[in-house]
Amino acid sequence: MSNNVLRLGIPAGSLQEATIELFGKAGFGILDADRNYLPHIDDEQIEPICLRAQEMSRYVADGVLDAGITGYDWIMENGSDVVDVCELPYSKRTSNPARWVLAVPNESKVKTAKDLAGGIIATELVKVVEKYFAEKNVKVKVEFSWGATEVKARLVDAIVELTETGTSLRANNLRIVDTVVVSTTRLIANKQAWKDKFKREKTENIAILLNAAIEARSKVGLKLNIKKAALDSILKVLPAEKSPTISPLADANYIAIEVIIDEKTERSLVPALKRAGASGIITYPLNKVIH
Repeated sequence: MSNNVLRLGIPAGSLQEATIELFGKAGFGILDADRNYLPHIDDEQIEPICLRAQEMSRYVADGVLDAGITGYDWIMENGSDVVDVCELPYSKRTSNPARWVLAVPNESKVKTAKDLAGGIIATELVKVVEKYFAEKNVKVKVEFSWGATEVKARLVDAIVELTETGTSLRANNLRIVDTVVVSTTRLIANKQAWKDKFKREKTENIAILLNAAIEARSKVGLKLNIKKAALDSILKVLPAEKSPTISPLADANYIAIEVIIDEKTERSLVPALKRAGASGIITYPLNKVIH
């Protein structure tokens, strides 16, 4: 295999759809990932391989993969010695960090982790949970759970489960006692691959483009025309931290303004700009925003 190919791990399972969508926004088309563990990507310098996020950091650390996308939780669980290239703040449903939480049935008398001394905890994240209780000097037995962990909350003393919104826990009549670890998605690299000029630069390029796509999710572009005389009043309406691009128009009495704004401010900002004298107002979605 040529050295000018980056073996890149794409997380299979719950994070896969969000990851492929993000790569699309970043400019990379990935095809057949839902049916093929060796999907096609429209970049001949990347060889994508779909693997479960739980395994990803081990394969990157061992050099089977040059780089990969996984959660910080699984890097910790596997104890993987890898390069943490960057944080990618996205998950399967939201842009919020995922939390592994200690949970018990609503009717349980457990209030804190110390109340579980001598008990049994079910989780997929065994080593991290063992460390959590050890740091609190609480002796428990941590058992690996093969899925459906919420159900096991009534078979053992407590569970540690991953949640983004807490909806599944509430639906199963469980309450959160504590947060064990907060995890975000990471782009990681093999240490030897990181020393290779091509592979490092390629990985860094992917990091830049993915983060640019994430940043663009909450932004929109805004264009408008105004009379030159109204510039000061319009600038007062625009968010103070923004530095707009100002361009002359064919009519010397008018200018055009273009700026990137937070999408959540658009609905209040556009009417205010209209009242301040702006016309030809256009907002448009963005694929990438690079600072």
